[in-house]
Amino acid sequence: MSLPRAHGGPVARGVLRATPEDFRVIEELGFEPDGEGEHLWLLVRKREWNTTDLALALAKLSKLPLRAVGYSGLKDRIAVTDQWFSLHLPGKADPDLSALPDGVTLLRAVRHRRKLNRGTHRFNHFDLYLRDLAGDTAALRERLDAVAREGVPNYFGEQRFGRGGDNASRASAWLLGQGEAPRKPALKSLWLSAVRSELFNQVLARRVQEHCWQRALGGDLLQPDGSRGLFLADEDSAAAERVRRGEVHPTAPMPGAGGMASSGACAALEQAVLAPHAALIEALAAQGVEAARRATRLPVRDLAADIHADRLHLRMTLPAGSFATTVLAELIDTVRPDNRAGERDRGEHSGG
Repeated sequence: MSLPRAHGGPVARGVLRATPEDFRVIEELGFEPDGEGEHLWLLVRKREWNTTDLALALAKLSKLPLRAVGYSGLKDRIAVTDQWFSLHLPGKADPDLSALPDGVTLLRAVRHRRKLNRGTHRFNHFDLYLRDLAGDTAALRERLDAVAREGVPNYFGEQRFGRGGDNASRASAWLLGQGEAPRKPALKSLWLSAVRSELFNQVLARRVQEHCWQRALGGDLLQPDGSRGLFLADEDSAAAERVRRGEVHPTAPMPGAGGMASSGACAALEQAVLAPHAALIEALAAQGVEAARRATRLPVRDLAADIHADRLHLRMTLPAGSFATTVLAELIDTVRPDNRAGERDRGEHSGG
């Protein structure tokens, strides 16, 4: 679906990922590994490697099953990324990692008591260059100020929906008995995630249209900044002011079974969007998918930008699970380096 933009959409145009070095990402765990335990955590710098391919390569190099390799988020292939992985080595010595594949450098190895699971890290630091910049630079500076001040709607980026953008539609057809089932467990997981992400985006789009993506509605469920916890807005008399200050954020549903439910005006808005998808949500629950909530606002921390002639250098810090392309969509229309006249960029995963 075409997603409404809170700040009015791009005010400039540029080429993203002309080289992998134009898209730098650094994972920040937010804590220090224990230094002991049966899991070996590896911080690697990878160039032109996506996360799942490198996980498989690490498993083969370490003579481990793929399930013994952990990682926290999915990262782009056309990028240079500092990312953590873990190897489960109960009673085993550290493997010889001197033969890492080309494009991968080991930065650190440290033991920890637990496996690295999805969503473990806290932040991603982005350092981006956009080339062949064209547009109103004064308007771009104003937009950058607005994004730094207010954040952006926390949409799932188009990367979540597969390279062809059709994972949600294929998954919906399967869940409703109208299409083929996924061939592998990993593909099933991706499909289920795409469906939930699409439904979340639809609810958030309605909140953007009604100018309530960054303010609490009656019956809203709020999430403290940097936390996964939830509480009822109606139980906090200062909720509206706390949302305004960015201490807490409104949320929208990731549909599935169970979970905390909104009420009042918030529930009415969500029901209006999701009611046509009742059969699909029931099918998600039948697959064992548990309901959750996701913040509707994405705060953009430490946003800094340098504009030099036809180049934009952009730096920012985003929470884990959010997408740099979601921020860029409010700033600049990005195109691929091999199609500068037209096609928009469709990276693999500009977040996670």
